[in-house]
Parts: sequence; structure tokens; C-alpha cells
Amino acid sequence: MRQETCKADLLENMETLGFDLRNEALLDTLTLDVLKSSEIEGEILNPDQVRSSIARRLGMEIAGSVESDRNVEGVVEMMLDATQNCFKPLTAERLFDWHAALFPTGRNGMYKITVADWRKDTTGPMQVVSGAMGKEKVHYQAPNSGLPEKEMTRFLDWFNSNAPIDLVIKAAIAHLWFVTIHPFDDGNGRVTRALTDMLLAQSDKSNQRFYSMSAQIRIERKQYYELLEKTQKGNLDITNWIAWFLSCLINALKSTDIVLTKVLFKADFWQKHIDTVINDRQKKILNKLMDGFDGKLTSSKWAKIAKCSKDSAVRDINALIEKGILQREAAGGRSTNYELTGMPAANNNV
Repeated sequence: MRQETCKADLLENMETLGFDLRNEALLDTLTLDVLKSSEIEGEILNPDQVRSSIARRLGMEIAGSVESDRNVEGVVEMMLDATQNCFKPLTAERLFDWHAALFPTGRNGMYKITVADWRKDTTGPMQVVSGAMGKEKVHYQAPNSGLPEKEMTRFLDWFNSNAPIDLVIKAAIAHLWFVTIHPFDDGNGRVTRALTDMLLAQSDKSNQRFYSMSAQIRIERKQYYELLEKTQKGNLDITNWIAWFLSCLINALKSTDIVLTKVLFKADFWQKHIDTVINDRQKKILNKLMDGFDGKLTSSKWAKIAKCSKDSAVRDINALIEKGILQREAAGGRSTNYELTGMPAANNNV
């Protein structure tokens, strides 16, 4: 199968990296996975918080580590449990722990929800809806609240069974089945993608993640939702769904070249400048640029991130320009923007 060839090529490429570079690639991939899984639901997390939270939990030392909000810690905790403990049985209690981690306050924004238990549908049937008030379109209505517990018992028995089925195909079926049951008041999409990663990790026979299915689903989001709705409203034939899932997985594996390019560029950069005089503020910003900087770098942003004066920021920037490390972006505008010299396009945020 094509995805097996892509996986083999990916693992071969990763084996050529040293231990530190593999860890860097792992950290980048896991960070991307958490960010994009949340972004699919319209929740934008702080990349530095996500990266720092993952690094702390994996025992990695990184420059510029920051404290993380509870909502960030919760989704990181769930994702790491799914992938790092991928061979442990999946139980209702484990799913409830994940759900509680996602919603530590027992609320989604202003609204109180049922946490660490199956949904109760106290305000009406669970529906996936879009459109303005009065012009809503119902994309999907989940089974009534009397069914999730029964359906989840069947799902968990199947999920934990050793039935002779390819684990990638099993991941595709589990994704569709869980999101169709929609067993929780909220967070079903994020839990679904964690379960998908769990089965893909089992398929890889490794808890080291070097590709992000969530990032690829985010890119193909329109087709994902259209096919999901069509499959849920159709008959029991899920062939088209599985075909799309496999195609999405292949694209996710191919996209890993972006992560690999970034990791290699960063390693080569610091090796090349091992004897270059670079102060701590400059190192902090340069690492942020190579890890994926949000927006354009200006002297004002430099001063804010580095916690220094505007004058110090300008001196830092000019010193790096003189050393050929930074350059002014060609595009003009009200503010002067700066970029790393020679940085590949793959280093921009996905």
C-alpha cells in the first residue's frame, strides 16, 4: 500500500537524524498536532505554551520555556496519553479523564456542560449546525442520549479487540464511528483525532510521532466535513470515507518533509554560527523564527518578546543584519519587517 511505502521512507529519513534532531522533529510534530486539532474546532492555542507543555512532559530542555494555561495543558495531556501510551487498553474511564482534562472548569466558555460522562441532551438533541440564527442548517443529529453508553460499550469492545484488521483501516473506521456516536457534550472532534493518532501509533509500532494527521485534516477540512456528512446521512457503505482517509494520511506523511526541512535548517544554522557572538535576546528571537514565527517580525515585536527597549531591539537587529543573519523583507509597508537570511519557506507556520 502507498501509505506503507511513505511510512517506510519517513522512518528511514528520521533514522538518519541524531538523537537530538529526532527529539526536535518529535517536538515540532506533536506541537503542530495539538495546534491544528484545536484549530479545526476554531480554538487558537498559543504555540509557545503548547511547545513548552509538551517539552516539560517529555523531559526535554528547550530555550524560552513558558508557563501554559489549563486548557493547553489539558489537550496536551490527552494527546500525549493517546500516543505515548498507545498500547494501553481504551476504557470509558480513560476517555472520561481525557474529557475532564479538556474542560477543567466544567464549562465550554459561558456554558456548563456534562464533563467526564456521556452526554445527557438536557437542552435537546445533539446537533452539528451552521448558519445564522433562524437560517441554521443541521449537518448531523447524533443518536439520542439513551444510546451513547450502549454504543460506546460496543465501540470500546471493538477498539480493544485483536480482530484481524489493518490498524490504519481500523483508525479510519474508529474515527467515523466515534464522531458519529458523538458521546460527549463537547470536545468530540478532539477526542476523535486523539483516538485516530492512538491507532496510527499502534500501526507504526512506535509512540514517536513524525507526521500530523490533524494538520492535514485542517488543510482538507472542507472535503473532510462534506464527506463526513455525506457518509453519516448515507447507507452503511463507508468505502469513500476510507479512501479519503488513506489519501489524507499519505498527504500527511508527505508533509513531514516540512518538519524535517525545518529541523535540519535549525541544526545547520547553529552549527554554522557556533563561534558567532549572539546575545541571549538574539538567540531567543532566532529560535522563534526557526520554530515558526506568528506573523511578521518587527522591531516592536522584538522589543516585546525579548522584554527590552525599542532601542535595544534595533541594535540587536542591526547587529544580526551586519553579520548576514537577518535581512529586511523585500515587501514594503508602514513597518520594516525582518526575516532570517536563507530560511526556507517550509519554516513558515503551516
